Amino acid sequence: MHQEEAAPNKQQYQALEEIGRGKFATVFRCFHPSSNQFYALKLINNRLLADATDRRCLEVEAKAMTFLSPHPNILKIIDAFQDAHTSTIVLQLCQPRTLFDRIADGPLPESHAASLTKQLLEALTHCHALGLAHRDIKPENLLFDEANNLKLSDFGSAEWFGEGRTMRGVVGTPYYVAPEVIMGRDYDEKVDVWSCGVILYTMLSGIPPFYGDSAAEIFEAVLRANLRFPSTIFRSVSVQAKDLLRKMICRDPSRRISAHQALRHQWILSTAHLS
Repeated sequence: MHQEEAAPNKQQYQALEEIGRGKFATVFRCFHPSSNQFYALKLINNRLLADATDRRCLEVEAKAMTFLSPHPNILKIIDAFQDAHTSTIVLQLCQPRTLFDRIADGPLPESHAASLTKQLLEALTHCHALGLAHRDIKPENLLFDEANNLKLSDFGSAEWFGEGRTMRGVVGTPYYVAPEVIMGRDYDEKVDVWSCGVILYTMLSGIPPFYGDSAAEIFEAVLRANLRFPSTIFRSVSVQAKDLLRKMICRDPSRRISAHQALRHQWILSTAHLS
């Protein structure tokens, strides 16, 4: 981050209306007069960052997004800087409705689900090829630009791996987290593939594959990994789609396909272009 440039940089962006709010950050739509462009301005109150983990998430997000850029399916970082009290990240402006909002409206047609899954897998293949795992793939983190292209966002939980290095730590969101994460084992980038598979299942059915009334119950269901396709919900879903789901939502990470392999699955190749 460019601390010495904080004052002039910050003044270049005119904050407009608030478009989002989280535990530490407020997001505004902003205008950049010299480029005549609108962006998203994420302001983080440094005093609310409770511990080293929170501070690490902030640092990792900007570093990871800069490292991965540019990619058509990863949210673009425009600028990042900080002063004594505030950290600022300027991001590509996206539509207010996330994939979470779209799924809430009900199941998606197979061709649409395939197109969105293909775009997410393209982003993950890029991340994994560069040795970075996202570790918090969920519909709330999947945005859409003005041209309706999917954009993977929120890299605060990302972690570097590679050269035989695995990862540890329970991160992620109950519905979407892979079983090996919950078990406290070392794991690799295929945790992202599991999460992507859960999202695909939810897009096709309108419900998650594993659920419960509490986080503990959801975790128990994920650990059992009893993947079912209820006939009342999946009767119109193709055999190929179910085959891909079984290969992505596979309890054994050594048998789970990679993001690159999923991209080459026949269902993606034959269906994604129909959307």
